[in-house]
Amino acid sequence: MGMLNARNSWGLIRPYLLVGGMTLVLTLAACSSEPPKPVTPFGRDLLSQKVHGVLLQFEEANGNIKFFKKHAYGYVVFPTVTTGALAVGGGEGRGEVFKHGQLYGYAKLIQASIGAQIGGQTYSELIFFENSVAFSEFEAGTTTFDARATAIAAQAGAGTAVNYQRGVLVYTLPQGGLMAQAAIGGQKFRFQPLNAK
Repeated sequence: MGMLNARNSWGLIRPYLLVGGMTLVLTLAACSSEPPKPVTPFGRDLLSQKVHGVLLQFEEANGNIKFFKKHAYGYVVFPTVTTGALAVGGGEGRGEVFKHGQLYGYAKLIQASIGAQIGGQTYSELIFFENSVAFSEFEAGTTTFDARATAIAAQAGAGTAVNYQRGVLVYTLPQGGLMAQAAIGGQKFRFQPLNAK
């Protein structure tokens, strides 16, 4: 009897999951068509303020951040990455890209994932690039993370030895809630140079 009820329940839920999945795909497609660079000067100023504020939060949470920020070939800061999940999940964020410590361009993060997930997260993400090869891959949009990849939670990684993986190191910091790690598998990036129209 219990098995029959479970089957009936799945039959009732499945159409909603399919509709939710289709809605997510359409939403992500719409988001991905937006340029990484904010359209207005106000939008660019607002993003810059958020980036600098979040960088300070990262540095306060983890002493390693200042070292990597100083020695990395480049890095990208996404002040807000928002994910939603109910069997089919996804995330989106916009950020600034730095090369040798100077603002170099803008980036858009799009993430799609499918799995048994419930709930959503809002967090900041900081990606360091060890060398020009890793940075060039990001510019070209070919940076990818293994489906099981997770970022280092800034607070949890404080004071511990961390290393680049294939020239990339990713930190996350929760915003408005607790989160040990963020799943970054499935993230894709679009880059736009600073002076691009």
